Amino acid sequence: MRFLHTMLRVRDLDAALRFFVEDLGLTETRRRESEGGRYTLVFLASGAARDEAEIELTYNWDQADPYPTGRFFGHLAFEVDDIHATCARLLQRGRIIHRPPRDGRMAFIKSPDGHSVELLQRGDALAPEEPWVSMPNTGEW
Repeated sequence: MRFLHTMLRVRDLDAALRFFVEDLGLTETRRRESEGGRYTLVFLASGAARDEAEIELTYNWDQADPYPTGRFFGHLAFEVDDIHATCARLLQRGRIIHRPPRDGRMAFIKSPDGHSVELLQRGDALAPEEPWVSMPNTGEW
């Protein structure tokens, strides 16, 4: 058995792509539009060696209301080379760090549609540092 992808429904495809591609650095691997079904599927990948898993963004053209969200979904998780630098870049891009990397190991942010995204430090945790050590949690993740 091989893990293929996680599907996320999004209301604003452009906002979702800014988050996943521009902010997180994923790459669009393919796209499929269905005029009859009135939807667009966009597949994203990390591009990392031996990482074949993808995220499928499903954009239903006629969806006006927000999709119900809940913690039952859990989260997406990405390994990063430098948790402090990654969070600083995301903060600079206007993203909220819901759970800062106070421990030098783990942080949480959210996509524009409210999907929880965990960022984990590759290898050993980095030494705790400011501003993360003093930064409080914000909302839920």
